[in-house]
Amino acid sequence: MESFDYIEIPSCAARLSSAALSGSFRPAQKVASSPPQVAETSLETSSQEWRTPPPKERKHPFNIASAILSTGLRLDIPTPSNPRVSPRLLSSREPLSLPLTTANFRRFAAKSGPIFWLQDRIEEVLMWRNGWKVTAAWMAGYAFLCYFPRLILLIPHTILLTILLSAHSSLQPSPSIQPETPSSPIADQQPEGSSGWYSNLQAVQNLMGATSDAHDFVMTFVPHLTYSTPYTYTILTVTVVSMLMLLPIIYILPLRPTFLVLGLTPFALTHPTSQRILPALLSPFRKRAITAFIRFTDDDRLAEHHWKNGASLREVELWENERATPGSGVPVWSKAALKDSERKAWTRGRDGWSGGDAQGSLEGGDVSSTLTFALSPGWAFVETEDWRKDLEATWIDVDSDDDGWIYTNDAWLDPHSMPLEEWKANGATRRRRWTRLIYSSSSLKS
Repeated sequence: MESFDYIEIPSCAARLSSAALSGSFRPAQKVASSPPQVAETSLETSSQEWRTPPPKERKHPFNIASAILSTGLRLDIPTPSNPRVSPRLLSSREPLSLPLTTANFRRFAAKSGPIFWLQDRIEEVLMWRNGWKVTAAWMAGYAFLCYFPRLILLIPHTILLTILLSAHSSLQPSPSIQPETPSSPIADQQPEGSSGWYSNLQAVQNLMGATSDAHDFVMTFVPHLTYSTPYTYTILTVTVVSMLMLLPIIYILPLRPTFLVLGLTPFALTHPTSQRILPALLSPFRKRAITAFIRFTDDDRLAEHHWKNGASLREVELWENERATPGSGVPVWSKAALKDSERKAWTRGRDGWSGGDAQGSLEGGDVSSTLTFALSPGWAFVETEDWRKDLEATWIDVDSDDDGWIYTNDAWLDPHSMPLEEWKANGATRRRRWTRLIYSSSSLKS
């Protein structure tokens, strides 16, 4: 075998004879490898050097999705503390990637129009936005399905036939009057940067806010279901008892009228007339229910020493006073607008001036801006609760607003539930009552 002078053969290499070259060779084994970790500086440099020149005409000069998501390109993505390891799940099918997030967000904003179109139509029907005829027709259709529930199996066929018939050629314009430009397909995606694309982006924004609000609302009740509060056992008892009481009624309960009433009740509650009348009718009961619930929760948290040895509980009261700026279109209420010659922001007396209240539960003492009381000797505040608003305004014959305020004129007279229009010239005032429990700590020592 002749040697090569123009190459250098390493000493560890084994030279093959010509006879071995004629045999079959096994292909090399393929080894998977992750891509190299490119630094940000090199990535930016390479992207600037090899970037394709932009086209002469740009249809979308500004991309809000890319602008928003590009602000996080320099941030390191933390590793999830409990990563989803199953690749079969949709939530873990693709690894977390900012470019992929940007691309999917842009695609979703362009293609999510039908989702929000359906959401808007449902809201319009439920809230009577398209008139009573449209909503009444849907209510009649629901009532028809309640009495003939087997027709629910035909709903997919009805939807498909509706789409096919609406797109039939007999319902389309004739070829002679059709425009030269072909029409876009049904439910086509909106071009990025168009008005429809930004409308979808606005809907995504509002849906994220509504989802977060719904989550926060639900999470307020979760502690009561996870044995984090003393009410979990009460809820468990009520659930078990109500289920046992419902078991014998299930077989005699008429399901069709029941589902009919349950399905039509939301339409009755969202009617404009109901929205106008129900708040006024339920406002006194709503305040009473909220007050009773707060009182029940506070009493349940009372410690043993609050009742021990006959320790008496009494209620103290406090008034919050505010004034509105005169002449303003929308009243701006502030404690700083109170005059120097009138009552202060926080007063102890029921008339707003004296130091003690009319019931004589306290003797003297002043209230500062931090709500610091000077209680009589031997009395202390109940530590397990805080100040509570008097939503029912039990101290006056006039009904209060939803937050317990009573509105008066510039001289703190003529009380009303809402400020009057003629008060704007001179300014209006308002006040509300706060209460809190105190207990006799001297009885504990005795």
